[in-house]
Amino acid sequence: MVKSKVLSESAYISELAIHGIQEKKGNDIIRLDLRNIFSSVADYFVICHADSSTQVKAIANSIEDEIFKATQAEPWRKEGIEHGEWILLDYVDVVIHVFRTDKREFYGVEDLWGDADIKYYKSA
Repeated sequence: MVKSKVLSESAYISELAIHGIQEKKGNDIIRLDLRNIFSSVADYFVICHADSSTQVKAIANSIEDEIFKATQAEPWRKEGIEHGEWILLDYVDVVIHVFRTDKREFYGVEDLWGDADIKYYKSA
């Protein structure tokens, strides 16, 4: 008998986001688990990048679609849609960052959370 793992709501949303990223071939997908960091702003950060603004926007749309289909949740806030260089989707306990490749390298968001547990995901 196989036991199913029960995910918290924030873990589930982060997994849905990762699936949405993989559907549009996002690169270097990581999930930072911030739950054990005092004064963190969310439970999870999900980060990826793409080589063009068009793909960044497509990934962000795919993430929103995946999460909405499964939970009917809309992002509490979203930023950067118009330029497609760094799109942030804020689901309160899960914050998703979709960067254009050069912007991810420049800002180094994951480096700011060095104490976080990092999980790496394969691009689809």
